[in-house]
Amino acid sequence: MAAPATAPGPGPGPATATAPAPAPAPAPDTASPPGPAAGTAPAPASEQMRLEIPGDRRLEAGHAITLRAMARRLPQLIGRALRMAWQVDRRAVAALLVCQVLSGVLEALGLLAVTGTITAVIASGHIAGRLREAAPSIALLAAAAGVRAVLGITIGALSTRLAPRISREAELRLLDAATHAELTAYDHPGYNDRWDAADRGVEVSQDLLNQSQNILAATASLVAAAAVLTAVHPLLLPLLVLAALPQAVAGVRAGRLNYLASLDTMSDRRLLGLLRWHLVDKDNADQIRSGTMADFLLGKYRAAGARVDAATDRAAWRAARTSLLGSLAGGLASGLVWAALIALIGTGRISVASAGTATFALRSVASGLHGIVGYGAIIFRTGMYLDDWSDFLDEAGGHRVRRGAVVPAGPAVVRAEHLGYAYPDADRPSLSDVTLDVRKGEVLALVGENGSGKTTLSKLLCALYLPTTGAVTWDGTDTVALDAQAAWQRVAVVPQDYAQWPLTARENITLGQPVRGPGGSDADDAVRTAARASGADDVVAALRSGLDTLLAREWWGGQELSGGQWQRVALARAFHREAGLLVLDEPTAALDPRAEHRIFTGLRALAADRAVVLVTHRLTNVTVADKIAVLDRGRLVQYGTFTELRDAPGLFHDLWTLQNDRPASRP
Repeated sequence: MAAPATAPGPGPGPATATAPAPAPAPAPDTASPPGPAAGTAPAPASEQMRLEIPGDRRLEAGHAITLRAMARRLPQLIGRALRMAWQVDRRAVAALLVCQVLSGVLEALGLLAVTGTITAVIASGHIAGRLREAAPSIALLAAAAGVRAVLGITIGALSTRLAPRISREAELRLLDAATHAELTAYDHPGYNDRWDAADRGVEVSQDLLNQSQNILAATASLVAAAAVLTAVHPLLLPLLVLAALPQAVAGVRAGRLNYLASLDTMSDRRLLGLLRWHLVDKDNADQIRSGTMADFLLGKYRAAGARVDAATDRAAWRAARTSLLGSLAGGLASGLVWAALIALIGTGRISVASAGTATFALRSVASGLHGIVGYGAIIFRTGMYLDDWSDFLDEAGGHRVRRGAVVPAGPAVVRAEHLGYAYPDADRPSLSDVTLDVRKGEVLALVGENGSGKTTLSKLLCALYLPTTGAVTWDGTDTVALDAQAAWQRVAVVPQDYAQWPLTARENITLGQPVRGPGGSDADDAVRTAARASGADDVVAALRSGLDTLLAREWWGGQELSGGQWQRVALARAFHREAGLLVLDEPTAALDPRAEHRIFTGLRALAADRAVVLVTHRLTNVTVADKIAVLDRGRLVQYGTFTELRDAPGLFHDLWTLQNDRPASRP
C-alpha cells in the first residue's frame, strides 16, 4: 500500500494549507447555544482541510479551454508526445509515422475506387461485363481495406510498445529531479502537493501517445476524405466544415465544464484519499478501534463524497445540455450539406457515382472532425497534467544540488560559526548566531526543549542543509564548497524517524553500499560487528534466515520487527558506515534500559575514530558527552561540560532538576 499523497515537510511550511469553513447551522429542533455577548468577538469557525497549491495555474488553464486555444495547442502536444517517444525508441516512432501516412493514402485510394465501382455497377450493359469492369476497383477496395487493417494492428502494437516506455522515462526524470534536489526543497510550501500533481502527469504520459495516435489517425482520414471531396466538388468541403463547427464548439465547452468540475473537487478528492489511507493503515488500526473513531471518520468520508457527487452531477448536466444544443445545431447544418449534395446531383454538376463517393467521403470527414475534436479535448486535459510534470521538473531543477567539487576527508573538525538558518516562509529563524565545534574523538550533545533547533542544527553540521547565515566548515572548508555526494558518504545519521526498508537484514544495515571486507564469507564481518555494537546481533540471531531474512511482513516470506528491534538495526547501519561524522538523533527512544545502556557504554569506543553529535532529551545520557550545547529557541544559551552545566544556574540545570524530580509514590 502506498503512503498517503500529502506529507508535511520537516520545516514549518506545511504542504497542505487549511482554510476556514463556514460554521454549520444548528438543527431545526435543537436549541442553539447562546450567542456571544455584545462587544465580544465570535468564536472562530472550525478549519477544514483544503488543498491550496501556491502558484497553481490549472484553474486559469481550465477557463482557457476554447476551440482556438485547442487548435493552437494540439500540434504542440502531439509534438511533445512524439519527442518523448523518439527519446525511448526512434525506430518505433518512425515506423508509426510511416504506417499512419500509408493508412491515410490507402483510405484516399479506397474512396476513389468507390467511384469506379459505382460507375461500373450502374452503367448500361450485361451484368457480367459490368462486373468485369468493376473488378479492378473492387480489388483495390479490398486490398486497401486489408492493408489498412494490417497497418492498424501494427500501429496498435507499436503504441503498446512505446506507451509504458514513455511513462517509465517520464517517471525516471521525475525521480531524478526529486532525489537530486536539496533537502530544503521539501520545506517549501506546496512542494509536496506539486509532486503529487506531477506524479499524475507521469500516470497520463503514456496516454498522450495513444491520444496523439487517435488524432493523427483522425487527421489522416480527414485529409484523405477532404481531398476526395474537393475532387468531387469544391463546394462540399467548406459546407461540411461549417456543419461540424457547432458540435466542435459544444465538445470543447463540455470538456471545459468537466475539467473545471475536476478542479473544484480536487480538495475533496484529496481528502477522500487521506481518509481512506488513515482508515485502513495498520499503524492507525488500534487507535481507530480504541478511540471508536470509525463512524466519525466514515461520516467525514461520506460528506466529502457527497460534495464530489454534487459537483460532478452539476457539471454532467451542464455538459449534457451543451452537447445537446451542439448536436441540434450540427444536425441542422448536416441537413444543409445533404441538401446541397442533392442539388448538385439534380443540376448535373456531379454524377451519381461521384455522389456515392461523396457520401462515403462525407462520413469519413465528419468522423475525422469529430475524432479530432473529441480526442483533442481529452489530450488538452492530458497536456495540463503533463504541464504539472514539466513545471515540477523545472522547480526541482531550481533546487538541484549545486555545490562545490572539494572531496572531503575525515572530517577531523566540524565547526559552526555564527550559524543561522530559517525555513522557507517561516515567521522567525530556527537558528541564530550559533558557534560551536565537534572534533574527532569527541561527543557533542545537543539538548534543549522541543522546537529549540536541535535537529536542524544536526542537519546543518552533517551538510544535509546549507546555512542561511554564517557557515559550517569541515576541517576549515565551507560545506558549500564540498562535493555533496562525497560529503554525505562521510556521514552516518540515525534520525528520529528511521526508514524501515523492505529489504533483507543485511541490506538494511549496508544500505546497498559495498560490504567492507576481503569478500566471500568474511564480507559480513563488518556487518556483524556493527550489529554487535548496536545490539542488533540478538535480533539477527532470532531471524529465520539470519542476515538473509526479508524484513517486510507484507511481502511473501517476510518477517516483521518490533519498534525497538528496528531501532537497533537503524543504529547498526550508522555504525557500519565508514563515516567521520556520526549523528544520533534520539537514538534510543524505542530501546529498553538494557539495550540503551549497551549503546551508551559503547559510544566512547565509537567516538575514537569519528566525531559524534548526540541529540537527546534524556539528560542522563549526556554524561558521556565531552561538550554539551544547550539551545533555546534557536540560540545557543549554554556550552560546556556536564559538570559545569549541571552545577551552574541556567536552562540545563532547570531541565536536569525537572527530569530527576520524580518522588516515589507511597502505597
